[in-house]
Amino acid sequence: MRDNGRVNDAEQASPQAREHNARLYPRVTSFRSRRGALTPTQQQAWDRTWPQVGTDVGDDLLDADTWFGRTAPLVIEIGCGTGTATADMAVAEPEINLIGVEVYRPGLAQLVQRIERDEIGNIRLVRGDAVDVLENMIAPESLTGVRVFFPDPWPKARHHKRRLLQPRTVALIASRLMPGGVLHVATDHAEYAEFIAEVGNADPHLTALDWDSPINHERPVTKFEGKAHRAGSVVTELIWGKIKP
Repeated sequence: MRDNGRVNDAEQASPQAREHNARLYPRVTSFRSRRGALTPTQQQAWDRTWPQVGTDVGDDLLDADTWFGRTAPLVIEIGCGTGTATADMAVAEPEINLIGVEVYRPGLAQLVQRIERDEIGNIRLVRGDAVDVLENMIAPESLTGVRVFFPDPWPKARHHKRRLLQPRTVALIASRLMPGGVLHVATDHAEYAEFIAEVGNADPHLTALDWDSPINHERPVTKFEGKAHRAGSVVTELIWGKIKP
């Protein structure tokens, strides 16, 4: 049965389906839940390609080497959206295994189409909340890099608790980075940039990067970022490395 992003009515859904949907769309999130139907063309690409390149959040650790069919540095992008930057960076870094994490299925479907069309072999996708993915599917000290580009700033003070990059989440990310691994964040929200900088600088396992980075820091300018530039917003790049023993 096709999943067009709609959650079944509670009375119709099985307990397993309700649990699955609750996990994909937890009550309090750092993202804004959006559910939309796929176009027929997107659905066809999804049916052909998602079983090979995608999975939903779960409780089993990912075996990245088996999933990608090779051993390579592993990078996670949190909130890959429609995947424009994800795909461009994967093409520019063929030596990297890149996992995009996103909850918005139509956005993932656009990236699936790009993966299929351009035969991009070094991208895999996980649909679900990034914190859930990091906690349950990623082994400690297994990541070469984590990218978080333009996370929702939740600008109202009463919503700050929803921000992704809280001390607990940054500590979780640091625990999944291997020594020498990199956390790369970009935001166009000045106050959130200050908040993120304070959190990252306070983490005892992270430090300003003072060695050759194992990943590329160049980012393609997305449509969203282009709008930010035209509006006069300044994009702040924040990069830390995990302290080596």
